[in-house]
Amino acid sequence: MPAEAPEYPDAVPRTETVAQGLAETTLALVDIPSESRREGDAAAWIEQAVPHGLLTLEHREDFTLLFTTARRPDTPLVLLAGHLDTVPAQENLPGQIVDGFVHGLGASDMKGGLAVMVELARWLDEDRPELAFDVALLFFPREELPQEESALPGFFAACPQMLEADLAVMLEPTDTAIHAGCLGNLNAELVFRGESAHSARPWQGQNAIERAVAGLGRILPVPTRVVELSGLRFVEVVSATGIHGGIASNVIPDRATCLLNFRYAPDRTPEEAEDRVRELARTAQAEVTITGNSRPAPVVSDSPLACRLREAGNLAVEPKQAWTPVAEFAAAGLDAINFGPGATRFAHRQDERVAVDSLVKAFETLQRFLAVRSSP
Repeated sequence: MPAEAPEYPDAVPRTETVAQGLAETTLALVDIPSESRREGDAAAWIEQAVPHGLLTLEHREDFTLLFTTARRPDTPLVLLAGHLDTVPAQENLPGQIVDGFVHGLGASDMKGGLAVMVELARWLDEDRPELAFDVALLFFPREELPQEESALPGFFAACPQMLEADLAVMLEPTDTAIHAGCLGNLNAELVFRGESAHSARPWQGQNAIERAVAGLGRILPVPTRVVELSGLRFVEVVSATGIHGGIASNVIPDRATCLLNFRYAPDRTPEEAEDRVRELARTAQAEVTITGNSRPAPVVSDSPLACRLREAGNLAVEPKQAWTPVAEFAAAGLDAINFGPGATRFAHRQDERVAVDSLVKAFETLQRFLAVRSSP
């Protein structure tokens, strides 16, 4: 059964228990297995943990939960978002709190971010601060899977009012910096053809593996391309991530396949990225099939709300040298950035962890960002 949400001790002021509450909430979430497609228990725990007072559960479907404050006329809307799923366990469950870190599966990516969202919901409900924005909290599944399985298109179709959000903040691990934009992610399969023959008489066939080696030698390594957008440096890279070929030890193979992964900069369209890969395939003399293409996200770090968030935590702004769901928010017409607790270097690792100090910084930064600022 999912664990109960931690409670703050009545005798201890809340300001002294923020770190403890964040750590315990993160640990409770870590200890609920939620590998992709198995997010039901985590969704049920969060539904119980988020107070249903100031926040209303507006949408619940497909392990997707949306909580919102009441909309006010002429008030901007901020959407905070986090994914429920993790990669498969690596003997890192249950979790534990040791030496200022919460350890365990998903602690960094992104049970820590979910815990910050839950604790913000508790703060909104208990303290009732004067808010500068209307607030929505979105919890969704299947982020760790290919984009074709994303829950976000269905969510936007079911809740088109969320397309009115003025800023979406994805609380994935960013080392508590703002990560602006993101790379596109294209996967392709290059096929090199030959003619099978007996390996004792290879001259009677055409060895597809030899053709693959020669063809890949003409294009790899692909030179990196550096693109600067709004002062941020994105590095565009093409990598060979798999190679397969062979029928038997005594057969000259008639087919060899190479997998290419192209992480392309936000100044390219998906169509331009595909054209680039087709150009490489022609040079390699290979057939090409595009097996997946997730668009990049534009840089919006200079928008008024993004600037306010940066100022609220004195945050660094860095390029997102990866793909994240901010691209899906951007494709839906929303300004979106990444900002969350956790070190990116610990994501998906067996020794995954998140620093409690990082949880506190993310939580307090978002408190300052959301609340109306007092006059000096």
